[in-house]
Amino acid sequence: MKLKVIIHEAEEGGFWAEVPSIPGCVTQGGDTFDELLANIYDAVEGGCLSIDLHDIDLSGNGRVMEIAV
Repeated sequence: MKLKVIIHEAEEGGFWAEVPSIPGCVTQGGDTFDELLANIYDAVEGGCLSIDLHDIDLSGNGRVMEIAV
């Protein structure tokens, strides 16, 4: 999956970013672009796209699948 990320320079220094295709997915980056990049991956993979399977009702023939796009 490829996502477009909008990178902003923070007024107080450093960077922050948002992922428009995932509403509410934003992160700060500290002082360097490398820190921002690490935080973007963490925000998308660990926060914005993760789900807790305990919150999903799999009644009947429901099942969970993982796909790559």
